[in-house]
Amino acid sequence: MRLRHVKNAFEDLAADTKYFVLNPKDYHGKWASDVFKNNNPIHIEIGCGKGQFMMGLAKHFPDINFIAIEKYDSVLVRCLEKVSQEDIPNLRLVLLDALMLGE
Repeated sequence: MRLRHVKNAFEDLAADTKYFVLNPKDYHGKWASDVFKNNNPIHIEIGCGKGQFMMGLAKHFPDINFIAIEKYDSVLVRCLEKVSQEDIPNLRLVLLDALMLGE
C-alpha cells in the first residue's frame, strides 16, 4: 500500500468523536464502560490500514467491541471515512504507534 499524505488528516480525525478516540490513555481499564458503554469483550487490530478487515469483523460480530489501531493519520482518516458511512457502533479507531502500547 502506498502511503499518500492527506492534508488535515489529524484534524479530520479529531473532529470525529463518534469513532475516533483522541486520548486512548485516558480510558486505560475503562474502555468497556466509558467508550463502548457495555461489557462486551474487546478485540484489537494493530495496523488496521484502511479498515476493511476490521469493519467486516465488527459487522459480523456485533456482540464484540473492536479497536482498530493505526500509526499513520493519513491512513486512519481513510478508514474513518468508510466507517462513518456505515453505522458500526462496536468499532473505535485509535491513532497510535504499536510500539507505544506498553506505556
